[in-house]
Amino acid sequence: MSAPPSKANGRTTAAIQRRYERQAAVYDLVEGPAELLLNRWRRRFWGLVPADSRVLEIGVGTGKNLRWHPPNVSVTAVDFSPRMLARATRRTQRPDARPGFALMDAQTLAFADASFDVVVATFVFCSVPDPILGLQEARRALQPNGRLLLLEHVRSGLPVVGRGMDWLNPLTVRLQGVNVNRDTVDNVRRAGFRILEVDNLFLDIVKLIVAEPAP
Repeated sequence: MSAPPSKANGRTTAAIQRRYERQAAVYDLVEGPAELLLNRWRRRFWGLVPADSRVLEIGVGTGKNLRWHPPNVSVTAVDFSPRMLARATRRTQRPDARPGFALMDAQTLAFADASFDVVVATFVFCSVPDPILGLQEARRALQPNGRLLLLEHVRSGLPVVGRGMDWLNPLTVRLQGVNVNRDTVDNVRRAGFRILEVDNLFLDIVKLIVAEPAP
């Protein structure tokens, strides 16, 4: 079973949740230009999901991935922002492939152990207040031979770029709830996964990560 986050983490989670609630109405408009590039990566990302899989999508947001959900998988999509989740629900395009939606925090997933074959998230673990806890929850919800698929932006290893991201991070967290300088690949390892693949999609900042629960 999942362990509840600490009171301090609970306060941080509530603050990040409020920021996403505030952004929900304009979120797609603000990020619209970036989606011209991101959609190419989303298509490739969802192409890695095996047929007939039970899939958990963590942080469905406003539902930008819905159009890429394969028709031959069963998807449960969760988010901790009611307003984001409401927009995702309205965005569903294919009734035959409609996911099951649930209001849920990545840090306290309300699923039994080993409930899913695949856990996916796109640009989510930059925002989870305790990313290790969230990834441990993903591991718990996965079958022992399951797959974790992440599309994430991370801190650059280029000295000048990395320092710039460190400088910018307090501002992006305060305004959007987003950390731009996390080492998500290392966080995945620390959460008990074995990295199978890391593919740099844009410099060393945007990465496609494939992992499995470590023995």
